[in-house]
Order: sequence, then C-alpha cells, then structure tokens
Amino acid sequence: MAAILIFPLLTCCRITSNVGHMDSKDTGNQREASALRDELDMLQEENEIILDKLRHADEKREEAEARARELEKQVAALGEGVSLEAKLLSRKEAALRQREAALKAAKQTKDGREEEIAALHVEIENLKDDTASTLEQLQEAETEANALRTMTQRMILTHEEMEEVVLKRCWLARYWGLAVQHGICADIAVSKHEHWSSLAPLPFEVVISAGQKAKEDSWNSGNDNSDMRSKLVRDLNDLTGEGNIESMLSVEMGLRELASLKVEDAVVLAFGQQRRPNLVRHFSSDPKSLGEPKLMEAFELSPEESEDIIFKQAWLTYFWRRAKAHGVEEDIAEERLQFWISRTGQSPTSHDAVDVERGLTELRKLGIEQQLWEASRKEIDQPASASVTNTRPAAESETSL
Repeated sequence: MAAILIFPLLTCCRITSNVGHMDSKDTGNQREASALRDELDMLQEENEIILDKLRHADEKREEAEARARELEKQVAALGEGVSLEAKLLSRKEAALRQREAALKAAKQTKDGREEEIAALHVEIENLKDDTASTLEQLQEAETEANALRTMTQRMILTHEEMEEVVLKRCWLARYWGLAVQHGICADIAVSKHEHWSSLAPLPFEVVISAGQKAKEDSWNSGNDNSDMRSKLVRDLNDLTGEGNIESMLSVEMGLRELASLKVEDAVVLAFGQQRRPNLVRHFSSDPKSLGEPKLMEAFELSPEESEDIIFKQAWLTYFWRRAKAHGVEEDIAEERLQFWISRTGQSPTSHDAVDVERGLTELRKLGIEQQLWEASRKEIDQPASASVTNTRPAAESETSL
C-alpha cells in the first residue's frame, strides 16, 4: 500500500517540473499547458481519490487488525477457558481414578477380609478338632494314669500287710535259728538263718509285742475305725523299699520253702525227743466238749517248748484279731480271738502245745491269711475305682465345652 501511494506522488513531481521547464521554454503554447493542467488536475483528483481509497484501506486495515487483535484476545480467552476446562477435566479424571483405585483397594480389602475370615473359620474348626483329639488323648492318659496308679497302689503294702511281712520274717528267722540249733537241714540252715535274722533280729520279742497289741486292740475296740484308717496310709514313693509287694512274695516263698522242708515239724519233734519223760496226770475240763472232766496226760515242757508255745499263741492272737477287724470268718473269729487272749499270760502246758498246733492247722485250713490279703486288696481297689469315676464327669464336661 505505501509503494502505491509514493509512485503517483513522484509522477506528479516530474510532470510539474516538466511543465515548468516547458513554460520557461515555450510560454506560448498555452493549449498544451492548459491541457497539461487539466491532465494534472485530473491526476490530482485521481491521486486524491487514490489517497481517499488509501485512507479507507488503512482504516479497514486498522479495523481488521483491531478485529484480529480482538479475535486473538477471544481466541486467547477461549484457549484459557479450554485449558481451564481441560485442567478441571484432568482433575476430575484424576479424582475419578483415585476413587476407582480406592474402590478397588476397598474391594480387595473386603475380599482379603473375607478370605481372612474364612481362613479363621477353618483354623477354628481345626482347633476344635485338635481340642477334641487332645481331650481324647487326655482321657486315655488319665485312664492309663489311673491304671498305673491302681497298679502302683497294688504293688505297695498297707501298714497291716507290712506288719504281716515283719511277723513272717520273724517266724522264718526263729525257725531257721532253731533248725541251726537242732541240726535240721544243716546244709542250708545257717545261710537261711543269717538272711532272715538280718531282716528280723528280734523275732520272739516282735511277735510277742504284736500279740500283746492285738490283745489291747480287742479291749479298745471302739477305736477300730480310726486304727483301720491309719493302717491304710501308704507311702507311694516306697516302690523299691521294704514296703513293696516283693517283700510279701519273698516271705511267702520263704514260708513255703520252710513247710516243704518240714522244718517246723522237725523242730517240734526235736523238742519232743529232748522232753523229760515225766508224765503228770490231772483232770482237765474242756469247755468245748460235753460230759464229765477227763483224765489227761500232761508232759513237763522244756523252756524252749514253753517259749515256742507263747510265740505261737501271740501269732494266733494277732491273726484272729485281724480276721475279726476285716470280717473274715465272722462266725468264729470273735470266739477264737477270746480263746487265745485267755491263754496268754499263763504258764504253757503240753495241752497248750497241742492247742497251738491245732490252731495253726485251723488257720491254714481256713485260709485266714489269704482271706486277709484279699480283704486288704479290696480296700485298695475301692479308692482307685472311686477316683476313676470322679475323673469321667470332668472329662465329659470339658468335651461339651
């Protein structure tokens, strides 16, 4: 646009200079000059028209530029709006993504919790099974423990049974000692006497003391229950000591050996051979027999025989006292006990010798010692069975829980 405006101006200047030059040279050519002036006027008019157009064009250009700037502003504003909206959309999208991630995490957490709860249920069921199995094993262990406890209790002697062991050791020590004195079973008598006398160094005194105690107990029969309870106390730790069942088995084997070798009979026979041949005739009234008193022969006893009779009387008194206490042979126990108590403290006669031998035979035939053993074992079994029944309800209550 600037080049177009400059070109007419230059042309006008040149024409004006040419006209002036021509006027100076040829002032007379008026027509040409007027024509040129007319032409100049026309050119000036055209130039003005062109200038007007140029001004209009400039104005339009300015308006266009203003519109362009306005449009640019609008575009810029629109771009800012679009970018703001884009930012808002991106923020919304980010928020949506965060929410989606939170939902996924919550879902995973829920699924994880459900899996954890399911695992806990399984674990609880396993624990219940384990508990039931453990209770079962506990019941089996308690049953086994009760069985072992019962067996242990049966292996341990009561106080009365231990007393019996001591007395039987005294019996063995005494009669093996008499066998040594009278040369009976000389090949083994010395070793047997040494063995049993080491366990019962005072056989006569111990048996006499037991007979005296039985006599006193029969007079103080009101204390039977407390005495029986005290005699049932056992030391459960004495499995390897003197209070175990092996001690009873040992003395029983010793007594059987003594009987099989007939040592007692041989001792009685030796006493008879050494007895004085004096006979004493006297009348004796037997309370067990009917009729008139009978004339009976009595031998004068040696000190050894008298001592042996006293020993056996104390033995019989002791066992009949225990028989009465345990209800063994109830129909005759009281009578036999009183009979042997009445014989103690008196000087023995040959009739007493016969009576004690009959009494010992009766004791063996009736199996008094065996019956006392069985009665004592029953007393041991009863507390054990009671403990077993007491443990069952506790185990059942734990299983129900």
